[in-house]
Amino acid sequence: MTSRKDTRERLHLGRLLLTNRTVLLSFLLVLVVGTFATLSATGVISSGYSFDYLAAALINLVPLTMLALAQLLVIVSGKGGIDLSVGAIVSLAGMLFGFMHGMWGWPLLPAIIATVAFGALCGLLNGVLVAYLGYPPLIVTLATYYAMWSIALVINNQKPINSAPIQELYALSKAVELPLIGQYLPLIPMGVFIFLLPTVLVVWFVMSRTTYGRELYAIGTNDVAASWAGIDTQRVRALAYAGAGAISGLVAVVTVSQFASARPDQGVSGNGMALPAITMAVLGGVAITGGIGTVLGVVLAALLIVWLNAGILLAFQGNEASQLQLFALGAVLIGAALLNGITNRRFSGTK
Repeated sequence: MTSRKDTRERLHLGRLLLTNRTVLLSFLLVLVVGTFATLSATGVISSGYSFDYLAAALINLVPLTMLALAQLLVIVSGKGGIDLSVGAIVSLAGMLFGFMHGMWGWPLLPAIIATVAFGALCGLLNGVLVAYLGYPPLIVTLATYYAMWSIALVINNQKPINSAPIQELYALSKAVELPLIGQYLPLIPMGVFIFLLPTVLVVWFVMSRTTYGRELYAIGTNDVAASWAGIDTQRVRALAYAGAGAISGLVAVVTVSQFASARPDQGVSGNGMALPAITMAVLGGVAITGGIGTVLGVVLAALLIVWLNAGILLAFQGNEASQLQLFALGAVLIGAALLNGITNRRFSGTK
């Protein structure tokens, strides 16, 4: 009797892990942090995997999570939605922000608003080409990626902008103590509170509490049925790309503050920002076919990848660590895609 009950409980737990992405990601997050913390405590790897180290690693969480939320908007809209241009928008908008605040003397707040608006216009260009002209999102955003990156390179002769006003923005990335309970906790990068949390709350509100959010899920689930229900599918889809562009514009401000410099390659250097953001979105349970995805899942997936990468940096040295981070990112993406497929087949009744 007991064995049957235990078996049912294990089956229920397994089903919960497969079907509830929040539960699965929370489990994996605890597993990753616990594993690296144990290895650190026993001296197998560097002893630096501590709460202070994890808190400092959150500085990488800010821009990547914001771009993963941008991908959430686009992918949920369906029709193969994806945005490869977000990194190039970050670069181009960052250079524009550098000119406005660092060279033209614009006050900080108007410069930020203009940068976000410019990012939204770049995203709207993608949205018009995809939603109204019917071009494939992959081709459109790849084309605009190259176009915007090239403009970012030539706009200042491939030189960064690091004037005194821009360098002073580095203060936005410093770690701060939380009020009241901060003495018991590690210092947290200021960008988490200034940029990340407001973005998370706004995207969550739009997706969960507005008519537009319901329309976005509807067109991603069934474009034809949504159209018959009176939803302007073209407008809703185009606005999703505009929203992704607006978030990318804000990320441009984040990266400029972190680098204390507006660089033409800040969103595309190395492997760029787009692919990690897409990986985080898919791992967070955003269905690549559209119509499915939550803000909480994306945030947990981003936290998992950032802290996994932080552990890899301690376990391996030099280029080996960066190469293994790429391997881990690819493995996570494949695993997430396979899990989505298995879950859909097993629990939707399809074979």
